[in-house]
Amino acid sequence: MKIIDLRSDTVTRPTAAMREAIARAEVGDDVFGDDPTVLALQARVAELTGMEAALFMASGTQSNLCGLLAHCQRGDEYIVGQLAHTYRYEGGGAAVLGSIQPQPLTQDAQGRMALADIAAAIKPDDPHFARSKLLCLENTWNGQPMPHSYLAEATALARQHGLACHLDGARVFNAAAFDAGPGGDVFAALRRITAHFDSVSVCFSKGLGAPVGSILCGSRELIGRAHRIRKMVGGGLRQVGLLAAAANHALDHHVQRLHEDHALAEQLAEGLGGIPGLSVRSAATNIVFVDVADGRGAALLAHLKARGIWATGLIGLRFVTHLDVDSAGVERTLAAVREFFSADAGPHDLATAQSTAGPY
Repeated sequence: MKIIDLRSDTVTRPTAAMREAIARAEVGDDVFGDDPTVLALQARVAELTGMEAALFMASGTQSNLCGLLAHCQRGDEYIVGQLAHTYRYEGGGAAVLGSIQPQPLTQDAQGRMALADIAAAIKPDDPHFARSKLLCLENTWNGQPMPHSYLAEATALARQHGLACHLDGARVFNAAAFDAGPGGDVFAALRRITAHFDSVSVCFSKGLGAPVGSILCGSRELIGRAHRIRKMVGGGLRQVGLLAAAANHALDHHVQRLHEDHALAEQLAEGLGGIPGLSVRSAATNIVFVDVADGRGAALLAHLKARGIWATGLIGLRFVTHLDVDSAGVERTLAAVREFFSADAGPHDLATAQSTAGPY
């Protein structure tokens, strides 16, 4: 039975063409700074994001951590959403490793912190308080692109108070594809988003389908500090051009096709929306959240898993489309969900079916 894995876009496997690109990669020793494929990728993504420099990282968590530690010192503070990945799902790294205090704020359904709350959270320059230094935003947020108007207003507010701005752009290419629209220039849309920020972390191993890697972009000075921090947290890699080649291939071949993932998510959301007992919280990009009536979400997950369809139930049922999912897989998923409700399955203990996978 072919598995339809809708748990996350992190589950993608390298395409045959990407594997060939990896095999052909010219490599050196990146710790010595002479891996040509890494250097080319860093220069390319810095230009794409409108930043001066970039630094390849093993993961998005490492990229965000190095960015936070490059912006802030011990006793500094970053303002962040209560449910943001950098605060909630990255092991508390900024606090544990950097002695940086997070100031979490409530978010709305699109991941936005109220501007008034941000302003109220910024501390005066007084020894009683941590020093407010950084605002962190996330785009996309649970599949929802943040409006440009909000990005502009929130970052302008931060800068009025002397704060820098960092973007957790794990799926920022999905946000850019949404902004560009089918047939639009995704790279130009990306630049419009990143223009609001002093630094941005971009992931290659989610919607872009590379096996490993993220990249931190910012000023030369900031990236210089991040380089030292990356070494301290074990991110000094050697012949990492093999992975950089996969990321370069993804930029060449997997960016414009993100519209296909968004269309599949829309197909899935429309189909689920017609099934009694389900309430669909559809995202605009490649993630669909679903609430199941009568507490039967875990039973539905178990039913799907028995039929080779994997999803998660950590924060509501979540289905993520990606380059390893096609229209036939979506229709098979819809058929299995309809079968579940037609059989009137009973309640099920959530703990028995909930995936241990995180929100990404």
